Amino acid sequence: MKSALAEAWARFWETRTAREKQLITWGGAVLAVVIGWSVLWSPAQEGRAQLRETLPAMQRQLAQMTAQANEARTLSAAAQGVAPTGAALRDALAASLNDHGLPPAQVQVMGNAVQVQMKNASFPAWVAWLDDARKQFKVQVSEAHVTALKADGQVDLTASLQPPAVH
Repeated sequence: MKSALAEAWARFWETRTAREKQLITWGGAVLAVVIGWSVLWSPAQEGRAQLRETLPAMQRQLAQMTAQANEARTLSAAAQGVAPTGAALRDALAASLNDHGLPPAQVQVMGNAVQVQMKNASFPAWVAWLDDARKQFKVQVSEAHVTALKADGQVDLTASLQPPAVH
């Protein structure tokens, strides 16, 4: 196949005059330059121009997003420092108990503390909830009374939780 193609090209080339050969050579060179320009150089040059136009806007967006991320970090740290108190803490603890699937509990405000009373509760589940509540609501146990029941791991309990003291 290669040799047949080479033979056909050689026959074609040999039958051309010197002027035709020169025109075909120069035409091929010009065609190669035009194809190279339109396929390689022109798209790259247009892409660079477009990037030059859009880059300042993208840099402004990056600066704005960086400033917003810094503000979000600052606000997140500030929000974590605020612990609910009183009725807000009672409601938050009651919702949290329900979310953790613990049995219905009596949750009431007593002074600056919130008292939680539960009957026939799973002790491991209560301890896991207490750890989550301590982390999430920044409460500490000020007093707890736990009575073991006959069923393994089940308890009746009363616990007083209070927010950390403000200095």
